[in-house]
Amino acid sequence: MAEEEAELRGGVHVAAIHLKLGPLSGVVKDALLSAYDLAREATPLASCRLLIEEVPVVVYCPSCKAERHVESIQSFNCCECAAPVSEIVQGKELQVFALEISQ
Repeated sequence: MAEEEAELRGGVHVAAIHLKLGPLSGVVKDALLSAYDLAREATPLASCRLLIEEVPVVVYCPSCKAERHVESIQSFNCCECAAPVSEIVQGKELQVFALEISQ
């Protein structure tokens, strides 16, 4: 995707890719970084950095009627009232949200 965007903008240099990564995405950060290092070799993105912002799990608590963090991804309970929760608001992300580019 970053390579395509660089071509669309006239062959600009992509210095960094910013990615949001949630613990429920199914992707392990260290494995992603390792795979990225291998995948970018001998490409126009060979010097491009991958910057990962880890996103916490946030759920909606029906008892509190508010968004709350969970203390553990093994137990989906509200951190305030301990009620069980099932609506995940945030934490599944695997999303490129910015590219640092230069001419």
